[in-house]
Amino acid sequence: MEAWEQKNKKRMFMVIAFLSLATVATYLINDYYIYIAAYVWFGVIYGMCLQYGRFCFSSAFRDLFAVGVPRMVVGIMISMIFFAFVSSIVTSTEMSTFHAAPVGFFMVIAGGFFGFGMVLAGGCASGSLYKSGEGSGAAMLVLLSISITQSVFVAIRGDWVNKLVPQSWHDSAVSKGLPAIIKVGDGWMDQYLAGYVWNFPNITFARMFGFPDESVVGAFLLNTIVGVILPAALVLVWVYLVWVRKGFLKKRMAAGQGIGTGFGADVAGYWSMITASKRTALAGLVLGIAAGFHMFVMKGLQVKFGIQNFGELMTRMGHTFGLTANGTVFDPGYWYVTTQEAQWVGWVTQKLGIENMDNIFFGLTNGIPNPLFNPADWMTIGLLGGACIMALAHNEFKWKKPTMELAFWAILGGFFMGIGSRLAMGCNVGAFFIRVSNGNPSGWLFGIGMVGGAFLGVKVFNWYTERKLAKEMEAF
Repeated sequence: MEAWEQKNKKRMFMVIAFLSLATVATYLINDYYIYIAAYVWFGVIYGMCLQYGRFCFSSAFRDLFAVGVPRMVVGIMISMIFFAFVSSIVTSTEMSTFHAAPVGFFMVIAGGFFGFGMVLAGGCASGSLYKSGEGSGAAMLVLLSISITQSVFVAIRGDWVNKLVPQSWHDSAVSKGLPAIIKVGDGWMDQYLAGYVWNFPNITFARMFGFPDESVVGAFLLNTIVGVILPAALVLVWVYLVWVRKGFLKKRMAAGQGIGTGFGADVAGYWSMITASKRTALAGLVLGIAAGFHMFVMKGLQVKFGIQNFGELMTRMGHTFGLTANGTVFDPGYWYVTTQEAQWVGWVTQKLGIENMDNIFFGLTNGIPNPLFNPADWMTIGLLGGACIMALAHNEFKWKKPTMELAFWAILGGFFMGIGSRLAMGCNVGAFFIRVSNGNPSGWLFGIGMVGGAFLGVKVFNWYTERKLAKEMEAF
């Protein structure tokens, strides 16, 4: 074994040792910290799966639209189907932590912003996280840009932004009767949320047809089969017909298997597309199962400690700084990205004297607790650690300093993703992957917008690249 491979193995075990030591040490201090430890180790699983399968939503759409490669789209659909199946079991046993989001056209617009940004940045929110765990400086800049953009966007106030708020939003927001600390009548984002988004129904496919999510019909038939499996299968059929079929039939004929344009040939082609990348498919399978099991574990811990939110445990331990007006913190109970990174920025700026607790995002729904006591923060740390572990195990870890050009695209793309994340109250994970897999139609709406935004992003990036090459050739 080469010396550098040995060093990578040592570094891998150092990361594992650090996370293990932190888990044991905090549990010995107080058994409440097992709640955070659960987030950490599910984060590790997510990071390992993402890195192993090279899972990135940006890559999925960029590869499909730019070069016609469906590998990542297939992996994402597989992951959502398995997540949906596990979620239906968890939901039917009343052990789900999922909360449906409002369903409205605004999700398409938000998805458009996010999809456009992730193509420019060269990575989605989760993809940028695992790439950061591999040592990518550009991915780190993407995360920094997303986080700062979100933190600033939710807190902007003043007459100039209030002029952009429809009177109906203002009146509706003020009528909600939110705590006095939340200046809901001032600022575009707060009035957008309380005066517009919250007026849309929080529904699932089960509730649309009058069934509880916990019922067998609601959980399995409507939320999973109708809400996830059938649409995902149709997406894969569309991908096969548009990007795969022609090439597959040509290869089939070249191999002496005949023209074979019948149903049997298409079934073979469809299956070939599904199994084209075993690594991505396997990662998607594990990722989907883990995401579903994560909800079950967090619900079990909530039952064990008699709580509904980790903020209650923080209060019991005397750590009350950064709790929301309701005494809570961001504790989704499942895989989530972007919100906790924005909390880091919010916590730092609050310490620097900038008031962040008078808006809905920080002051009412998520809080800005010390990162040491923030469960979702530790999920991100676990994800970074998991990606680092897998990268080191496969000798794929390398510190990579971005060029000025890559830095520019990373920051610009992160800006658009940050805007899209806040408009949708989630990113490619929270607003799409999680919601779709749990039968929330808003996830598909976000996905439609994300596809459209990604398509536009590919066109813009291709235009820029072609123009740049033309200039270089002219100079040459």
